[in-house]
Amino acid sequence: MNKEELNMSDCKVLILNGSPRVGGNTSIALREMEGVFAENGVETETIQLGARSIRGCISCGSCYERGKCVFDDIVNEVAPKFEAADGLVVATPVYYASANATLVACLQRLFFSTHFDKTMKVGASVVCCRRGGCSAAFDELNKFFTISGMPVVSSQYWNSIHGGAPGEAEQDDEGKQIMRVLARNMTFLMRSIRLGKETYGLPETEEQVFTNFIR
Repeated sequence: MNKEELNMSDCKVLILNGSPRVGGNTSIALREMEGVFAENGVETETIQLGARSIRGCISCGSCYERGKCVFDDIVNEVAPKFEAADGLVVATPVYYASANATLVACLQRLFFSTHFDKTMKVGASVVCCRRGGCSAAFDELNKFFTISGMPVVSSQYWNSIHGGAPGEAEQDDEGKQIMRVLARNMTFLMRSIRLGKETYGLPETEEQVFTNFIR
């Protein structure tokens, strides 16, 4: 497949913005990524989640029978978009060295209630803070990917941008560059995986073994 043929059926990225502030510092980071995706013909959809009312998972197991979460809200709306996407970006401001609790509630229910194979979907985390806590929140979000067989995209530094007052992240030239590099790397990885699946298929799977620490 040549470059022109590849662009005719290019990749889709779903972006979940966990900030409650529309147009805030987290959005500044995502705009840098969206610009690169647009330049490279990657389709994106961004959903603002941070100010929504999203309750956490109650581990009821109903999703195994219903095929979706028992709480019929934005999580069930996002699920088919996630399934159709080649890549997922999750972005958050940092609260107490952690991600926005609303975003985490959404991700816990989204990943638990969707039973489609996520193997080789590409994941990227983006974090924004005034000063500290970025790496802890970054690690927290990446765990959703690594438990699901999803390759994690890296940049030239941890995927973080800094800003306190609204709009202040515009001054973080290094942070904005990190986001552009991240989007370029994500584009390359999604396209490479698509070509790899066409040539070699997905990795061989085994029946999953479940154990715990008391037996």
